[in-house]
Amino acid sequence: MKWHHVQENWPAFFDAILDRWPEADETDLEEIDGDQRAFIAYVAELTGQEPADAREEIRDWLAGELPSDVVMDPRHDNHSIALSSKYIPEGEDESDDDARFGDDAANG
Repeated sequence: MKWHHVQENWPAFFDAILDRWPEADETDLEEIDGDQRAFIAYVAELTGQEPADAREEIRDWLAGELPSDVVMDPRHDNHSIALSSKYIPEGEDESDDDARFGDDAANG
């Protein structure tokens, strides 16, 4: 993911940040408000690292997947659905209606 995803959706990343840096404080994160330099300085302070090392740690964190609840965009959703095809049995389409799993429209 790119920093602009984080910056544009800053509060939505709090859980992911707290998972990665459990010692982080939500109030501090609110004050940072998506500012990359401030976040680097904050992570450096939290971890006792030099800012360059904190920047590298954040870069590694950014290499992960974009949390699905962060970006609500049909292009992103469709991409995620397409990627899920590796978990779908052969002969079934990843976009098929799965009424047997409680699809309200099919039961209604």
